[in-house]
Amino acid sequence: MATRPPVFSTLTASFSPSPPHLLRRLQTLTRALASSSPQPMASSPPLKKVLVPIANGTEPMEAVITIDVLRRAGADVAVASVEPGAAQVAASWGVKLAADALLADLAEADFDLISLPGGMPGASTFRDCKILENIVKKHAEKGKLYAAVCAAPAVALGAWGLLNGLKATCHPSVMDKLPSEVQAVESRVQIDGNCVTSRGPGTTMEYSVVLVEQLYGKEKADEVAGPMVMRPQHGAEFSMKELNSTSWNVGENPQVCIVHYENLIIPHSFDLFLCHRVAINVILGETIQVSSTTH
Repeated sequence: MATRPPVFSTLTASFSPSPPHLLRRLQTLTRALASSSPQPMASSPPLKKVLVPIANGTEPMEAVITIDVLRRAGADVAVASVEPGAAQVAASWGVKLAADALLADLAEADFDLISLPGGMPGASTFRDCKILENIVKKHAEKGKLYAAVCAAPAVALGAWGLLNGLKATCHPSVMDKLPSEVQAVESRVQIDGNCVTSRGPGTTMEYSVVLVEQLYGKEKADEVAGPMVMRPQHGAEFSMKELNSTSWNVGENPQVCIVHYENLIIPHSFDLFLCHRVAINVILGETIQVSSTTH
């Protein structure tokens, strides 16, 4: 008599797992839509939900750094493609970025922060995307935090009227595209009310840590910035600390002896030029012959 296989074995054999990227999209969509529904009271603070849209031509550093830093802080970041039907986008510099979901699927979701990366034509695609415009405008009307970096402040937020009456910055190449209603500044990161703007890939780390501070407070921002060896103060200039300091006392007119080695192709003209630039007296030593044979 044949033995009937256990039910769980039958189910396991007939189950075909979904591709990982489809599972990620489903998980992201489920979390985002769940945030719009009433949640039971919990003892721990609610999870911060963030939307980072991406498009063809998005600056990859600005997208990835923002996503990474916010996730380090514990935020639930949904990466959404604004390209219709395309979960993968061709970012700048030949980099491909995979989204967690399509933006259209998150149109009714609720977020604590929306951050727009820059890059062209990505920022222009953001500007022309009515779904994204409606999402960001409704978000801003609720008094929630919104942000953009590089070209996105001028090209997208500025075009939607979301920077009017505010201080804002953007990439130097598009400063002239900020509307006249905006008070343009050249800060590396600018905060005005619920809006945060920044300048480009080189300022995105500071920008991202500022977003963490706006969402969670300074203590969390410092906690995230520390292991990344960030600057002690956001926006502070680079500084150098000499670990093995040495005091050089050479008087008012230091002298340097430069010896010419015959058979070695070493251009001394640069040495002479540099020494004369800093008012050093140069003494040319006699020629020393050096054998080309090495031991």
